[in-house]
Amino acid sequence: MKRKKSSGEYLAFLSAKYEVDPDTFFCALLSAGENQKSRCDNLSIECRGKIKDKIIFLITDGSQVVAQLSVPQTFLTKEGNPIRTFMGTEMVRKHEAKKIRTPAHYSIQDLRAGMNHVNLKAKVLEVTQPKQVFTRYGNYASLAKAVIADGTGKMNLCLWNDQIDAVSAGDTVQIENARTSTSKGERQLSLGKTGTVNNIDHFEDKMISTDIQR
Repeated sequence: MKRKKSSGEYLAFLSAKYEVDPDTFFCALLSAGENQKSRCDNLSIECRGKIKDKIIFLITDGSQVVAQLSVPQTFLTKEGNPIRTFMGTEMVRKHEAKKIRTPAHYSIQDLRAGMNHVNLKAKVLEVTQPKQVFTRYGNYASLAKAVIADGTGKMNLCLWNDQIDAVSAGDTVQIENARTSTSKGERQLSLGKTGTVNNIDHFEDKMISTDIQR
């Protein structure tokens, strides 16, 4: 009989899958338990109530439901971060192994909100002027958006701080390990802490149509 995964194992799996720091994730769960709602990177966490000694959490990424699970209150009151103790379990290791074996290469038309580990090649059509924004982490950061395109469509790439100087209009870039989300109803890519963007010397995709460049 297959053993049911514990709350700690599943939370560790979500931390790995959505590439959120386990400490930040655990703090967000505690905050949602106290204040009903919280955010953790692209994830929204909502406390949906309590049943006996368990708290029910709904976790979403934009409009997509990631998970609804019950977490024992004793788990949430443990010293330190109990999620970290499960980061080496089989469920997490299988996910990491699968991620290494199957890197995802996409065209822009294939991208949907909530996707992770996105690799693609694209042309940079324009880069907006950087602006200072106040982040949810309580600090200011520089944010610019690059409009990128391939033969299938175009979308925005969010660039933060040092990432902004990595690309210019007219560059052809290789984007690795990015993730997709939505902002004001439009798809966008972000690099997060592990994503990269690099100039490349050639572009193997189809020629960008005149309509896309407009």
